[in-house]
Amino acid sequence: MAEPYAEQHSESSPAPYGERASRLTGAVVWTRTAVPGDAAPVLPDGCMDLLWTEGRLFVAGPDTHAYVSESDGPGDARRYAGVRFFPGTAPSYLGVPAHELRDRRVDLADLWDGAEVRRLTERVDAAADPAAALEVVAVRRAADAEPPDPRLRAVVAALSAGRSVASTADGVGWSERQLHRRALAAFGYGPKTLARVLRLQRALALVRGGVGAVDAAAVAGYADQAHLAREVRGLAGAPLGELLRR
Repeated sequence: MAEPYAEQHSESSPAPYGERASRLTGAVVWTRTAVPGDAAPVLPDGCMDLLWTEGRLFVAGPDTHAYVSESDGPGDARRYAGVRFFPGTAPSYLGVPAHELRDRRVDLADLWDGAEVRRLTERVDAAADPAAALEVVAVRRAADAEPPDPRLRAVVAALSAGRSVASTADGVGWSERQLHRRALAAFGYGPKTLARVLRLQRALALVRGGVGAVDAAAVAGYADQAHLAREVRGLAGAPLGELLRR
């Protein structure tokens, strides 16, 4: 299947931002500089991130609504780096079910051995390229972990293509109840919410690519433009036009 998350991001901000494909399949390595007073809405995308900022490693769980992080106010700009994992893969690497981190930012020391996290934080802090050093942390952790169930990728592909929950469950050989339970652990929410999030990201990518809102709504699977507008407000917390201006 295509790897859409290697080419897009959900950070919406005027501050400098860059990203590249990771050595981990489907993952993205990104960097961002937050200037004083800058607010950066992060839209739900079905992903989880391993994050670094000076002196801190932490994890962003799966969001069900726009997350807004304020900078520390007057002072120097703050650097961030992250590894955004493909949907459903982070729990295997991080060792925690996604639903336990839903709508949360959690210090890595609360999930892993504290002494190990301190050593890793010092290593990333001291690196000439913190993003590359953070990626090494993620790649080594993934190498030591059980690989994610490949059927989870099939779930993402099916829901992204607009298939129903029942059809998706049947396609991977699970009951709907099994799919719901596995989705909570892998994605942080059930398949219906995941489908909404993936559909929103698809619609936003179309609009950002120059497709009109009416056509984007139809292609992404919304009933009409009004349906798209309601979902944008519900999941992103702002009208579509405002998101595009950001």
